[in-house]
Amino acid sequence: MGYETIRLEMDDGLARLTLARPQALNALNRVLLGEVIDALDRIRDEGKARALLLTGEGRGFSSGADLSSGGSPAGAAGFDAGDVLETFYNPLIERMFALPVPIVAGVQGAVAGAGCMLALAADITVAARSAFFLQAFANAGLIPDAGSLWLLPRLVGRARAQAMMLLAERIPAETAQDWGMIYEVVDDEALPDRAEAIARKLAGGPTRAYALIRRGVREALELPLTDALALERRAQKEAGDSADFREGLAAFREKRKPVFTGR
Repeated sequence: MGYETIRLEMDDGLARLTLARPQALNALNRVLLGEVIDALDRIRDEGKARALLLTGEGRGFSSGADLSSGGSPAGAAGFDAGDVLETFYNPLIERMFALPVPIVAGVQGAVAGAGCMLALAADITVAARSAFFLQAFANAGLIPDAGSLWLLPRLVGRARAQAMMLLAERIPAETAQDWGMIYEVVDDEALPDRAEAIARKLAGGPTRAYALIRRGVREALELPLTDALALERRAQKEAGDSADFREGLAAFREKRKPVFTGR
């Protein structure tokens, strides 16, 4: 299937999903959101990918929701600002968290609004020094969405998250790293290679264990200790039944690098 506003490529177990509206700073309109959802479903259902690399074409990752008069019904009579969340953003974020493979985001320039949450919903976010993170919703009289209220306080704490949301100030990449919002900051010219290298490493790793880690972290955040320990026990049994565990154990004993197959 061809796409108008994104590119989806597959290469040796690595899926690359690129937001491709550079003339609009990869603003998120309904076509793009629908195409990203479709791409995530394909990655999940086809079972060929073992990692996903998410990037944005051009000088910015994403400027957030497309509120331009030509690309959005915002402001029209009877407009329901919550409907686009229910139809597009909420299913998209849920799919990202439920994806059975790890996600790496490589971001540069503007990482704003709902685009900020696409980047932060990844498991590992690498930012170029040009990147800045912006919760701009209040500037338009809206509340932060696309998972902002749930995810940001968990990443940076209540005080910083609320300041980001209320003040709508740019957070430079280095500050985002200091706050624990993202994993790493690199020079702009190094971003493509660094993000690719991380995604490639994950694409060659124990895919089932990665899926259990991703799901476990999300669920454990909501659990008391005893329940979280029980979750670990169940997940470890499942990981221990995998071919990748058997390969990892054999490689350890044989003092060689493991060759994981994702099974």
